[in-house]
Amino acid sequence: MSSAEANDNALSDQHVVALPVEIDEFLTHLAKERDLSPNTISAYTRDLGEFSTYLAATKGTASWDWNDLGRAEIRGFMAHSTRRGLAKRSIARSLSAVRSFYRWMHRDERVDVNPARTVGSPRLPRTLPSYLDKQQAEVLVQHAGTRAQSGTFYDVRNLAMLELFYSSGLRLSELRGIDLGDMDLVSQQVKVRGKGRKERIVPLGDHAQRALRNYLVVRDRQLQQLGGIKAGRVARGAVFLSDRGTRLSPRAIQHAIKNLLSAVDEGAGLSTHSLRHSFATHLVDAGADLRAVQELLGHASISTTQIYTHTSVDRLKKVYRQAHPRA
Repeated sequence: MSSAEANDNALSDQHVVALPVEIDEFLTHLAKERDLSPNTISAYTRDLGEFSTYLAATKGTASWDWNDLGRAEIRGFMAHSTRRGLAKRSIARSLSAVRSFYRWMHRDERVDVNPARTVGSPRLPRTLPSYLDKQQAEVLVQHAGTRAQSGTFYDVRNLAMLELFYSSGLRLSELRGIDLGDMDLVSQQVKVRGKGRKERIVPLGDHAQRALRNYLVVRDRQLQQLGGIKAGRVARGAVFLSDRGTRLSPRAIQHAIKNLLSAVDEGAGLSTHSLRHSFATHLVDAGADLRAVQELLGHASISTTQIYTHTSVDRLKKVYRQAHPRA
């Protein structure tokens, strides 16, 4: 066993240490001043907690001077993460958290230099997102529409969620957070809160508008049946509800959409997020301006949206190879 492996085994036996006060203050800054989402705060807490646990184990103490740390410690943490079997994407996310933390400390004059700035991130493989082609999307909405003809609360609600995901390219958290006051079915638009709590207005297609109108009728009926339940337990402002009247959980939304996707998923690994990818891919295929697609998706950077141009080009190459006699 190499010394590095022996050290990793020793580190794995270490208990998670309490977060240093500087990291606690940084997390408070993210939550209070930058107003980041609870999920993002949780990710920062986990990544920086692993970093501080690594430092405590290698330094042999639960406290240290941040000015005494440099590139070697950060690169050592990344190497340790690699030997633990973490994926490159997870390591890159951890490094991003460490960089943000050091950038905050440097700006706050808690450290003289920012050593994380010069540490390179792992090269990530380019992965094209899973999506439905137009025929699959048509089969999917027809399947959901047929089920919704039963008139049951679940089926009508699930069709409305499906149509909204595909019509507007929403993230799961965005759809879950929609309140009644955010929707304007007359103007066919909805206000959503994306990453970083940024708000944007997205359009609703005709099919999504119709599905939502039908759902709101059965939603009101469901709430009437729950009239005897304490008002505090019913999320009357939320659009998408459980049968108990509470705001639908992320897991419940995933389960409902995954159940519908099973009608077209042939081992393609489709998920709720595949509907967002399908929305963007079909827009780009039809010639939509990339900047407009960026705005619709709520991407901070155009480079994030450009992956859909790669998806389109790869598909065109596949069609070319299949159809051209001398491809």
